[in-house]
Amino acid sequence: MRITLLTALALATVPAAGFGQGGGAVASIVPLWERAKDLYLKSAEQIPEDKLGFRPTEKVRTFGQILGHIANDHYVFCSAVLDEKDPNTQDFEKTTTRSGLIQALKDSFVYCDRAYRISDAKSFEQVDIFGNKGSRLWALNFNVIHDGEHYGNLVTYFRLNGLVPPSSQGQ
Repeated sequence: MRITLLTALALATVPAAGFGQGGGAVASIVPLWERAKDLYLKSAEQIPEDKLGFRPTEKVRTFGQILGHIANDHYVFCSAVLDEKDPNTQDFEKTTTRSGLIQALKDSFVYCDRAYRISDAKSFEQVDIFGNKGSRLWALNFNVIHDGEHYGNLVTYFRLNGLVPPSSQGQ
């Protein structure tokens, strides 16, 4: 409990940025969410359509499947944060067109934007995701970390195809 309280206090003192209600803990991670959204959208727009099926080995997801997986899981994470039934009824990992994946990502971003607007007070309420319990803030962080994990996969896929990933293109 002591570590949790100290972590909560540390997060609450981070300067506010973004659109979390009242600043504080939730607002401090909004810039990470915004960056993840930007990198995924640019990745989906940049990858040639004929490379959506690329995978370095048969044991891993294709480029397109990773994009679809991210869209799917945004709904899982954010519906838990919002205390709603997951509204997604599709498996976006099965989407094979760039336009379909771009739309799936955009729709998942819009849905999750609501979760990144919860109040700090609500952010410390407990949720369950994948059989793990944590605060809603933990779930929002988990979502961003999950996005970063899979963006790292895409960076490798870009490089293996002689392409420069969005995060290396400069501003």
